[in-house]
Amino acid sequence: MTGLRIGVVGGSIAGCAMAIAGTRAGAEVTVHERSSGELQDRGFGIVIPPPLHQELVAGGYLGADMPTTPVATRIWLTRAPGRHSARELARQSSPVTPCNWGLLWRALRSNIGESAYHRGLPVGSVGRTHSGHALIRTADGEQEYDIVVGADGHRSVTRELIAPEVRPAPAGYLVWRGTIPLSALRDHPKVLELLKTAWITLGFAGGHGVFYLIPGADPGSRLLAYAIYAPPPVSASVSASVSASVSASKVPVSAAYVRNIADEHFPAEWADVVARGEHTSQALHPVADFVVPRAAEPPFLLAGDAASVTRPHTASGAVKALQDALCLERTLRESPSAAAALRRYAHERTAEGARLVGLGRRLGRALVENTPDWPAMGPADVDAWSRATLNGARSYLYGGVHQR
Repeated sequence: MTGLRIGVVGGSIAGCAMAIAGTRAGAEVTVHERSSGELQDRGFGIVIPPPLHQELVAGGYLGADMPTTPVATRIWLTRAPGRHSARELARQSSPVTPCNWGLLWRALRSNIGESAYHRGLPVGSVGRTHSGHALIRTADGEQEYDIVVGADGHRSVTRELIAPEVRPAPAGYLVWRGTIPLSALRDHPKVLELLKTAWITLGFAGGHGVFYLIPGADPGSRLLAYAIYAPPPVSASVSASVSASVSASKVPVSAAYVRNIADEHFPAEWADVVARGEHTSQALHPVADFVVPRAAEPPFLLAGDAASVTRPHTASGAVKALQDALCLERTLRESPSAAAALRRYAHERTAEGARLVGLGRRLGRALVENTPDWPAMGPADVDAWSRATLNGARSYLYGGVHQR
């Protein structure tokens, strides 16, 4: 694909990864990022499958020195009935590679190059020329490309062109995300000991929490990252934001409500960490999802959250974006033309997006909307519940669960 010109709308995780993919396939790539500042300050936690991390390092997308905090076990906890202590339900083999969002972005961004990454100039729209090429329009004018990659998130201007009918479907509940310094665990050595070798799912009636360690911004430091899923508080302003779907972006954080959930449902030591721990970051998001009918329509393609958004229970936001990039590189290398590459990309990635959205909805029903009686469950029950919830679907988060 030497001589191919690719314009990427959006310079976040998906945009940086797609830029590397195009460059590695021989194209000339330009990234258009609307933000004028650095994105690396977004320090929330994400996890990716270990094999994908290894593939990205081997392929030159990531350096082997990017900090991660890999663990191999998932521990299911709940609060013991009538008590405030933790009760372990089950342990499952579930290898994951937790990362810091900001450090992952920095690692990808460093492999693009300064001349190809343009920040602080939002893309107003995209379009087609009479000759069938793609246009990117900014305040500085129009630029023509052979391919335009929409990697500009759930409010993508590229998706508005090729799939204007797609709108997010609200799930009806929220996710609270946060990061806490390990100093908050100083008085809770049992919690810290678990987190050194495992990631935790804490189930309660009407929701659940997920906890794991990630690298901090300072070399060698660690943070506790968490996500807590539950119905919204009884508040007209928050409920209105949620009903407006994911396009509402972040709704104001209700710290008091998060504390109430922790105090009411968590074991005492976990409640103390979440409710009273000093946060380095915290945000509240409505949960929603959508998938496009087709992930590419030459000369345009969609990547990451621009193509589909799945509920976060699948832990596949960044994962799917990185896999989108690997797919683009492969199809560009193996196809006789750019249009043929995009058609192959659409065939593979549209199906995967739809699969993940379906999986996210099943997990949401089982983990939030219709939670089981967690305190009554043991290892065999959790295993059977996991198999029934997956219903034969693949999920790296349930690596030790086998369909029978």
